[in-house]
Amino acid sequence: MRKIKEVLRLKWAHKLSNRKIAKSCFISRSTVADYLLRAKLAGLSWPLDPELDDAAIENRLFPVTDKSVPAESRMPDMDYLYRELKRKSVTMQLVWYEYKQANPDGYQYSQFCNLYRQWVKKLDLTLRQEHRAGKKIFIDYAGQTVSIVDPKTGEITEAQIFLATLGASNYTFVEASLSQDLPSWIKSHVHAFGFFGGVAEILVPDNLKVGVTNPCRYEPDINPTYQDLAEHYGTTVIPARSRKPKDKAKVESAVFVAERWILAALRNHTFFSLNELNRAIAEKLHHLNNRKFQKLNTTRRQLFETIDRPALKSLPSRPYEYAEWKKARVNIDYHIEIFRHYYSVPYQLAREQVDVRLTSSTVEVLFKNKRVASHQRDYRKGAFTTLTEHMPKSHQRYLEWTPSRIIRWAEKNGPKTQRLISRILDSRTHPEQGYRSSLGIMRLGKAYSPERLEAACERALFINAYSYKSVQSILKKGLDQQPFLFEQTENAKPLNHHNIRGKHYYQ
Repeated sequence: MRKIKEVLRLKWAHKLSNRKIAKSCFISRSTVADYLLRAKLAGLSWPLDPELDDAAIENRLFPVTDKSVPAESRMPDMDYLYRELKRKSVTMQLVWYEYKQANPDGYQYSQFCNLYRQWVKKLDLTLRQEHRAGKKIFIDYAGQTVSIVDPKTGEITEAQIFLATLGASNYTFVEASLSQDLPSWIKSHVHAFGFFGGVAEILVPDNLKVGVTNPCRYEPDINPTYQDLAEHYGTTVIPARSRKPKDKAKVESAVFVAERWILAALRNHTFFSLNELNRAIAEKLHHLNNRKFQKLNTTRRQLFETIDRPALKSLPSRPYEYAEWKKARVNIDYHIEIFRHYYSVPYQLAREQVDVRLTSSTVEVLFKNKRVASHQRDYRKGAFTTLTEHMPKSHQRYLEWTPSRIIRWAEKNGPKTQRLISRILDSRTHPEQGYRSSLGIMRLGKAYSPERLEAACERALFINAYSYKSVQSILKKGLDQQPFLFEQTENAKPLNHHNIRGKHYYQ
């Protein structure tokens, strides 16, 4: 309007030509002529009436004509377009094509897109981002905490607030936990997926230590347990960049809304348990998800039911069971130590480093991402859990030897051999301590003969020599072939002589 007034001043007050006016005002001569013609038709004169402000002058120069858009040229409901474009594989060209099918005389594609973009610019920045249905879940903890008072001791614990938000619908899950440790992080994820009734293609967490072991802009190192959770649910973890809140603007906005409409609303409540707090949060969360947006005539729940829910991946048949991952070195006895209990692995992996997945009930051992052993978890310290198939063949054969088997083998050589082997096993604190002596005695039958071994065992029994070396010495010296100097049998009667007083003499 300032330039139009200058054109009128130069023309009517100073009588300049249109050429000079155009050169002075840096506009074309046709524009100068158009301004002067409009002023003449509007009945304006110089000097201008001081009661006319800029808006009144503009209305006279550029009167508004009735340009009502025919019904067939009107745009469809913008909220409808906004929701439809969030659906998977729905494009602007597709919704325009459907619009033209119903309105053949409607807007062409370029004007259709232009009008929609102008409408989108009026939305909040967070709603202006493009998020496909079922594509992403944004995850974070709120900065604000809630106090829980122990009713017995009065001790106060600050509960952490976990949030998960779907990108397309802004449908939000909120839960309190006692800490931000790994078990709480995983448990809240499982509850969030159950709340949504499905899982998105991508999880976008912040760079918390429990989720991202080593934050990196290009190749972040995901916590093994968190990665295991993602594999169980068939999703992918792509963390937000460090110190880039715009990467997770959805959950940042959800944190702000949750702190205002949930945590602030509960500020005057005193909670005495985590369950009590979560019940109160669930009640407020229900109202939050059913509140209408400020600039969209819909709610989070309505968007979720129509957009996100149909696009989410189905949940597996069983929820994820929390598991810890550890690295262990296989000892030379082909066992690994986990919390001071020892579990066997195939003996070929001795001295190798393996990955161990621990749940509350199982222990899985993986080598180069391939499972090589699985055990039921045992919490006894210092004990061993060993599978026979993990042993070398020689060790398996050794374990096959039992006292009864050794005695049956000795019986095949003769009754004296059997009796000597039985005495050897009985004389040891543990029968296993007599295995080597017994096997050594049995091998002497190959070096000499079964008959000589039977005679040597008889002599060893006579002199109470219950050892391998005694039997070997008897055979080497040929004593098994010599007659006994004093014959004695088990059924021999005791000697009766007047010099033998007997036990009754001392009573």
